[in-house]
Amino acid sequence: MLVMKLPKEQRDQLTASIQQYFEMERSEAIGSIAAEQLLDFMIKEIGPHVYNHAIQDARKAILERMQSLEDELYALEKRVVTKRGL
Repeated sequence: MLVMKLPKEQRDQLTASIQQYFEMERSEAIGSIAAEQLLDFMIKEIGPHVYNHAIQDARKAILERMQSLEDELYALEKRVVTKRGL
């Protein structure tokens, strides 16, 4: 799987969010390097699971839409009347 590269602005925001979490929830201060390393670890370890779940959700949504389209196409079909004896 490809390694996900985040834009610098988003990476900085997530790093700050990790630092804030540690400060608020664990009363620990961690530096930006430690927060970035944790972010890299989470992306590597958790990212594929989240990605696969998103793909499953997308697949389900597409299949539901396809079923709806199929129903609409059947509704558009015209009844064909055949004459006997011709």
